[in-house]
Amino acid sequence: MKFIVSSTYLKEYLQILGGVIATNNTLPILDHVLFDLSENQLRLIASDLETTISANIEVSSTDKGVIALPAKLLLDMLKTFPEQPLTFVLEDNGTVEISASNGKYALASVSGEDFPKPIAIDASSSINLQGDILATAISKTLFAAGNDDLRPVMSGVFFQCTPNGVTFVATDAHKLVKYERTDIQASAQAEFIMPKKPLNLLKGILAGSESEVSLTYNENNASFAFENIEIISRLIDGKYPNYEAVIPKENPNILSVSRTQFLSSVRRVSIFSNRTTHQIRLKMAGAEIQISAEDVDYSNKADERLNCTYQGDDLQIGFNSRFLSEMLSALDCDEVQLAMSLPNRAGLLTPLDHLDPGEQITMLVMPVMLNA
Repeated sequence: MKFIVSSTYLKEYLQILGGVIATNNTLPILDHVLFDLSENQLRLIASDLETTISANIEVSSTDKGVIALPAKLLLDMLKTFPEQPLTFVLEDNGTVEISASNGKYALASVSGEDFPKPIAIDASSSINLQGDILATAISKTLFAAGNDDLRPVMSGVFFQCTPNGVTFVATDAHKLVKYERTDIQASAQAEFIMPKKPLNLLKGILAGSESEVSLTYNENNASFAFENIEIISRLIDGKYPNYEAVIPKENPNILSVSRTQFLSSVRRVSIFSNRTTHQIRLKMAGAEIQISAEDVDYSNKADERLNCTYQGDDLQIGFNSRFLSEMLSALDCDEVQLAMSLPNRAGLLTPLDHLDPGEQITMLVMPVMLNA
């Protein structure tokens, strides 16, 4: 088995595949990347059993064969090379000799037969969507997903696919994000929960990409295929909570304010907040919002005022500054709207500009009890 490949080309794809390889694998074979050669096509596969990522790249060869090579060792070596052709030759003793312009290197290989077989997705439904739209949907929602092992359904992003559009939802019970696209239609109605790891991989690869992504899914697995890459993931099993029930419908008190000014003010004031609760107080009256925080234990205090547009009754409400900062940071707009009803009801944060046609974002943040 012999093939010749560009060093930077191979490095680029191994770095992408490396994102799925866990640092503490119980199966040693999972520390390896599978090289499946079929003449001038080389398929690279990495897996952690839950998520599998593969890439097809072109090489110069007339051979066929399957071997597994240690991912970290190979990638560490490739990072030191300038662009050049590398020749890989499988020797009779199982080692792979790599010939570069100024040296030769030997790597111990493992039989490709021991590598986990990729999952085949049968009886599936599919959607096609643009890469950067998917990356945006992930980046706008993923930060709101929970980390509680006791509630695994809330540790991923909920995909709700209908012929009228696709909705992405994430929540950790303190904050919730609902991202809707009515310009993407699914062939049939379906719901599933994607885990964080493959979504983080997709977000990194697809940011700014105009490639079309084919999303295929069934009850247990989902596949994202684009260009020469495919990511297959096992779905999170369970029923997602009824998120619509927690979104308040009547919110007569409406604040409109500059996102960047609001975010900067929240960040500054939160430095002086209680280190456990991160509580800040918003006081709306007339055309002004007062943002304040106090840490009684250390006698720290901050108070700022911002110009805004406000319609409704005078209102004081408390929020966890970290959650509010995360949400404001995830938006790209100039102006945001915060709709509220009562101090003990959730606030709804929405962007007022820079939205694509068919795009809608709703962010819900739970209030915290204000100290007297």
